[in-house]
Amino acid sequence: MASVIKKAILKAIRYYQKTGGSQKHFAISCNFTPTCSHYTYQAIERFGVMSGSKLGIKRIRRCNERDCVHIKNDPVPISINKCS
Repeated sequence: MASVIKKAILKAIRYYQKTGGSQKHFAISCNFTPTCSHYTYQAIERFGVMSGSKLGIKRIRRCNERDCVHIKNDPVPISINKCS
């Protein structure tokens, strides 16, 4: 069951990306590389739906500079610190 949910979420993220991502849906550009949607996709692939989604949400909450001049490199971590 978990893999069905994971596949559905990843498919939804890909659909969001293919239909224009943040530029089309929110009229903004991502402040990070990889983009927030790519980061969330990778985090869910690596850590599963719950932990990956938490990482993705934390990343999106940091993405608040509407007209950011410098793109920040912020890759998905290799492991998750379970204490935080």
